[in-house]
Amino acid sequence: MKTDVVLIGSGIMSSTLGAMLKSLKPDLEIQLFEVADEPAQEASKGWNNAGTGHAGICELSYTPEMEADGTVDVSKAISVFEEFEYSLQFWAWGARNGLLKSTRDYINPVPHISLVHTREQIPYLQARFDGLKAHHFFAPMEHSTDRDTIRSWAPLLVEGRDEDQPVAATRMMGGTDVNFGEISRNYCEWLDAQPDCATHFGTRVVDLNRSGKGWRVTVRDEQSGERRDVEAGFVFIGAGGGSLPLLQKSGIPEARGYGGFPIGGQWMITDNPEVVEKHTAKVYGQALGAAPTMAVPHLDTRIIDGKKYLLFGPYAAWTGKFLHVGGSHLDLPTSIRPHNIASLMQVGIHNLDLVKYLVEQGLQSKDKRMKELYNFYPAAREEDWKVIDAGIRVQAIKKVPGEAPGIVHYGTEVLTSADRTISALLGASPGASISTKVMLECIQRCLPGLLESPESQARMKEMIPNWDEDLKAAENRGRYEELHTAAQSALQLV
Repeated sequence: MKTDVVLIGSGIMSSTLGAMLKSLKPDLEIQLFEVADEPAQEASKGWNNAGTGHAGICELSYTPEMEADGTVDVSKAISVFEEFEYSLQFWAWGARNGLLKSTRDYINPVPHISLVHTREQIPYLQARFDGLKAHHFFAPMEHSTDRDTIRSWAPLLVEGRDEDQPVAATRMMGGTDVNFGEISRNYCEWLDAQPDCATHFGTRVVDLNRSGKGWRVTVRDEQSGERRDVEAGFVFIGAGGGSLPLLQKSGIPEARGYGGFPIGGQWMITDNPEVVEKHTAKVYGQALGAAPTMAVPHLDTRIIDGKKYLLFGPYAAWTGKFLHVGGSHLDLPTSIRPHNIASLMQVGIHNLDLVKYLVEQGLQSKDKRMKELYNFYPAAREEDWKVIDAGIRVQAIKKVPGEAPGIVHYGTEVLTSADRTISALLGASPGASISTKVMLECIQRCLPGLLESPESQARMKEMIPNWDEDLKAAENRGRYEELHTAAQSALQLV
């Protein structure tokens, strides 16, 4: 088989790239391969992530510290908000053009709230609010230290709380709860129905080798064991935790030195109607101790398969697996190479607090986990909540000039070969939320010819109206409000 593009993995990144490429250039030939029998069974699956449309509204990790002058640097939150806007615009276009169907089944309006509950944190939240409120993205944001006001926003945050305990919160009504797995499924179904395209489930990519100016991708049918080769001009590895082993198989020098550090996750959830109906919000607090940014505690409304739940967590867990489906506890040891062993060995030395945190989290009893929930919902009852597994995140480990080897790096990163014929996604949050922006950058870097003609640029303008505009700029406030309102209308989020 020969094709223009091979996509590995069916999660939000690969499926978004497939939808963008085929919409931009309808005569492209695209083949997507997924080891699972269904789309998006790893990090994009509904219960394997928080479902937060990360827009910098409530996530305190994007504005981590108050400066000496009493201000908070909000630039990262503003950037994340704009990056999420790319996704909103592309989803809206997809809803108008049949790529995404019944979007209110998996993209829902949910207010985003930030919560603090100590005297030390209250000035920080006020400074953060002041910094964000000054930008037009966050103009609708509200701030309060009044218990009755906060109770009207989210009653569970105040119910049962000690009257002497200080509390403060910010709220924006424009937040979202998103089932990224369902978006991925819609994209995969649409792609499979296009000419010269196909999705192959239950098919594992077992090898990658250079072939002329492109790649020979060897795949194996998981039921029959049959192998075949696919020749492709461009390969995108969006295989979640499986991306690193495939990168290593490719042998590209850009992957040298990279290692992976898997972190498992768990949630506590409740579907008790008496509790669930009292809370419609995503409420984020501050990270505890050595917790990584992906483990910032939050109490969230989730809507999955038409049913509303409350979710709290995440709780980290030690694991050697890189994937839920087809993963093995040997994934971590077999990823060790001479070029990354030094970094991997020093993870423990330079991240002792993180290692201790993971061990403690894995040994936590339900009683101890409930104590963390009480910070958000003081009147919570243990019998209403159960523990479920969440996704696995493989954090990139690499040597960065000026830093010690073995530093664990968080965030979303696309690694690309020098000849731009292969790219791979590494990292986590904000990940899925900014998938459109990340994949647009992948196209611009690896397939720039697709955007050279005026016709293709106009097509991209239809798909993502802000793709070549700076909506952060003060002078573009009106343009932002115009596009944002139109997207919310198309997605029925108003």
